[in-house]
Amino acid sequence: MSEYFYPSLFGISAGVLARILMLRTDYRQYPTYLHGKIIHIALGFIAASLGTIAVPALLEQQYTAITFLTLAASQFREVRNMERNTLTQLDAYELVPRGSTYIEGIAIAFESRNYLVIFTSVLTTLTSILFSFWAGAVVALLCMIAARVLMAGGKLGDICEVRHVPPRFEGEGLYIDDIYIMNIGLPERREEILRYGTGFLLLPKNFNARTTIANLGQRQAILHDVSTALGVHRDSGTPALVPLAKRDQNDGRVAVFILPQEKNVEKALEIIRRVPTLENAIRMPAKRLRM
Repeated sequence: MSEYFYPSLFGISAGVLARILMLRTDYRQYPTYLHGKIIHIALGFIAASLGTIAVPALLEQQYTAITFLTLAASQFREVRNMERNTLTQLDAYELVPRGSTYIEGIAIAFESRNYLVIFTSVLTTLTSILFSFWAGAVVALLCMIAARVLMAGGKLGDICEVRHVPPRFEGEGLYIDDIYIMNIGLPERREEILRYGTGFLLLPKNFNARTTIANLGQRQAILHDVSTALGVHRDSGTPALVPLAKRDQNDGRVAVFILPQEKNVEKALEIIRRVPTLENAIRMPAKRLRM
């Protein structure tokens, strides 16, 4: 039996375990079904195998085997396309859609996690071969911790202060604090909004945060996450009951209006704080001005 067999087996196992740790169903409800998880675990196994096999190939000076990694890169780009296409089709049937910015962020995350699996397998296998099994186990553990940290990303609560502000009407105009949301003409709809609706105010902590939450995709992600976790009091064909997020153009504050089925203010505040800051929405104009 080859001297690389057990280190390679350990490297593959570490990579698959890292992918399982990064594959979880949370309040965003993706991935949910068993078949979706099986697909991603299978891709994780392929990624772990490619990363592991590259190490003995390099040690044996079989440099042509590295071309498999380039093949893996092209295949994992297809993973991003698969996730993007699937979520875009599903988004059309959501009462409060994710939006294309959120979908692109999820697709990028699923592609990058396969590269983290390769990274884990390569380091675990290399350490096991050059040093010992226990050293490989320590490296595998460190890689899994790093993968969880990288997977977490930033949260909206890091860049904004979130406050609860009940909705109010001035005539037919709906307001959250002093930010205009929309016009509601029917008295029955106004009563329904005051009964079921609630509002929140996002106060950016700096100029970069103000630009980030101004992004329409970031605001849509807030509406989707809150509506997914707490439900939404609307059905198709009721535009007056659509959750909205509007921005004050003077100071960059964002008002969020929602109609949750479960009117739990504390839970809603926590959900908004935990909304991920989307990579495609992050802007740093203050840093650019200093360049």
